[in-house]
Amino acid sequence: MNFKTLLATLALGLALSFSAFGAGTVDINSADAPTLAAGLNGVGMKKAEAIIAYREANGPFADADALANVKGIGEKTVEHNRESISVGNATATPAAKTSKK
Repeated sequence: MNFKTLLATLALGLALSFSAFGAGTVDINSADAPTLAAGLNGVGMKKAEAIIAYREANGPFADADALANVKGIGEKTVEHNRESISVGNATATPAAKTSKK
């Protein structure tokens, strides 16, 4: 293998590792609608906008489970996305943590 091929292989491996690990989480307390829709499975623009509206009305989400309080987002959606959800800046007046029944 020549040097050029080696560099190309390393660059490809590095790019794939960043896509698998670096861009894998979405901060539900700060992400805009396109980021939420792109980063969370089962969440399109309408649900992403509902997440933002809920966040603006109720404050930041205390944890990933609180996302299930948003109309249209169920516990299964939260479970399917748990590894992709982060909750930065959850200190100021967090959204209520109640579960739907």
